[in-house]
Amino acid sequence: MPDSEPQLLPVIRLGNPILRTLSEDVPQSLLGSGELFSMADNLIHTMFKEEGVGLAAPQVAESLRFFAYWVPGDEDHPGIDPTVLVNPEIRPVGDTTEEGWEGCLSIPGLRGSVPRFSRIKVKTRTVEGASISFTADGFHARVIQHELDHLDGIVFLDRMTSMRSLAFEEELMRLVSESEDEAE
Repeated sequence: MPDSEPQLLPVIRLGNPILRTLSEDVPQSLLGSGELFSMADNLIHTMFKEEGVGLAAPQVAESLRFFAYWVPGDEDHPGIDPTVLVNPEIRPVGDTTEEGWEGCLSIPGLRGSVPRFSRIKVKTRTVEGASISFTADGFHARVIQHELDHLDGIVFLDRMTSMRSLAFEEELMRLVSESEDEAE
């Protein structure tokens, strides 16, 4: 583990060519290294400071295949602590998809409805280099698919089946607030 405090990294925005580039695999030599631990800590720190649930290395101008994420818990699903996946691969479990709202730290202020597989199998490495696999469903699966897309040069806008749902967060929040006020 690194001895220094994590750094806040600048999050690049849509338009930077790194966001549209296929990332390189994290080399075996970096697995378990202080350098990778430090990069992972910086990614997690930045993700929380920017109030995101995920952040991929390409979003901080590092064209390597790893990302950090976490999932807040609810009554139906336990939360997932901050996790870093290195060189992840996924495959859908079944062909069921769900539409859901997504946003992106590299495309601030916008949200859109995106179809994602409801359940996925993940095969990945940890920062330490251990091989692990697990199944994710619901929002957990959505976050992983969103972040994995960043490693392939894809943003959520590319996955939207219709641009009609694309909206500014501020406007969506205003509409939700008005709707809740009317329901009372």
